[in-house]
Amino acid sequence: MSAFTDYLDASPSSFHAADEAKNQLVAAGFTELSATDPWDNSPGGHVMVVGGAVLAWWVPEKITVSPIRIVGAHTDSPGFKLKPQAEFTAHGFSQAGVEVYGGAILSSWFDRELVLAGTVTLASGETLLVTTPPALRIPHLAIHLDRSANQGFSPDKQDHLQPIVDVAPDPSLGADPIGVLELIATTADVRARDIVTYDLITCDAQPAALTGAAGNLIASGRLDNLSSVWPAITALERASKTNPDSIIMTCCFDHEEVGSSSRTGAGGPLLEQVIRRTLTAAGLSTDEIYQVINSSIMVSADAAHSIHPNYAQRHDPHTFPIMGSGPVVKYNANQRYATTSESAAAFIHACDQADVPVQEFVSNNDVPCGSTIGPIFSTRTGISTVDVGIPLLSMHSARELCHADDIDFLTEALRAFFEADRYE
Repeated sequence: MSAFTDYLDASPSSFHAADEAKNQLVAAGFTELSATDPWDNSPGGHVMVVGGAVLAWWVPEKITVSPIRIVGAHTDSPGFKLKPQAEFTAHGFSQAGVEVYGGAILSSWFDRELVLAGTVTLASGETLLVTTPPALRIPHLAIHLDRSANQGFSPDKQDHLQPIVDVAPDPSLGADPIGVLELIATTADVRARDIVTYDLITCDAQPAALTGAAGNLIASGRLDNLSSVWPAITALERASKTNPDSIIMTCCFDHEEVGSSSRTGAGGPLLEQVIRRTLTAAGLSTDEIYQVINSSIMVSADAAHSIHPNYAQRHDPHTFPIMGSGPVVKYNANQRYATTSESAAAFIHACDQADVPVQEFVSNNDVPCGSTIGPIFSTRTGISTVDVGIPLLSMHSARELCHADDIDFLTEALRAFFEADRYE
C-alpha cells in the first residue's frame, strides 16, 4: 500500500495528482507529449498533462478498426480555493480569503492544519507547482461562546471559513503578521511581486495513514477520487507491459466536483482530441473513426458510498456495498450514472477474469445520489460507459476512509478490463 499512500501524500492538488501520474508513467517508459506539439503516433506509451488533467494511452504496432478501452477518473477534490486579492488582516490576524470548491463537508475542515497547493504563474510566464507548509487553520468558535454548537452547525461561508495564517499580538509595536502571499512566495522561492496569479486549494496537512484494528483501512484526504486515479494509472502501466494489440487509455480529468465544464474537465475536448488525432495519424477515414468510437467502452471510476453502520437507513436496504468487498458497479434509473446492462457486464467480466469480487450500488429512493463524469463523457462521445468505484466512508470530508484491499481489487479489475479483448 505504500505506493498508493505515497501518491496520496504527493498529490495535494489536482495539478500535483496529474504531475505525479505522469511521472509514474514516464518512469515506466511512456513518452511525455504536449497538446501543442505535432502529434507523435509512434507505438508504445504516451502521456500528456494539461493543467490538472492527465491523459495516457498505449499505441499498438498497427492501429486497426477495433474498440478502444478507456478508464476515466477525476483528479480534483472538494476544498477551499484561494481568492484573488486574498490577503487581509482582522484584529491583528493575517487571514486568507477563500472560496468553497465543490461539496465539502464544511465542519470537517475546522481545527486542522492546512496547506495551500496548486500552481503559481510568474510575470515571466513560468508556472510552478507549489505546496506551502501547514500554516493555515480555520478555528472553531469555543463552545463557551456558542452553547448551541452541538445542536447544529451551519457556518456562514463568507465570514466563518477564512483561514488564519499568522498573528501579531501587538500591531502597535510595528510587528506585521506574515500574509498569505508572502507565505506562497517564500515557498516558491520567488518574490511576491513576481507572482501574477495562482490556482491554489487547501489540503489537510496530515499524511495518509493505515488505521483500524487490522491496519487495513486507509484514512486520507482526496480519496474521492485519487482512489480511482492511482489504480487507473497503475493498471494502464501494468497492462502496457503485455504489448497490447489495440489502443488502451486512461484519462483523469479536473473539475468534476464543480460540474466538469472546463477545458480540462470531462465535458471538455481533450479526450476526443487525443482519440481523433491518434486515429487520424494512423490513416483511418472519418467513417472508420466513428466505427472505433461507437464500438469502444469506458469505465468511469469514481468513489462509491459504503453502507454506514450508524446511518444504514440512508441506503437501499437490499443493494449496498461494504468496504473491503471489492469495487462497486453503480446504477441509477435517472441516469445519474451511465451504467447499462451491457457496460456493466463488461466490467463484471473483467472482475471475473481478475478473480476480484464485485458489488452493486443503487440509491435509496428518498436519498438521491450524486453524479460522475460517466454521463457527461458518454453523452459527449457516444461511447458506452459503466460507472464503478470503491466504497468509502466520510466522502467529501477533509479526511475520508477506504479499505486497502479495495485499492488492489480495483487496480486488478482495471488491468483485466484493459486486457479483456485479448482473452476472449
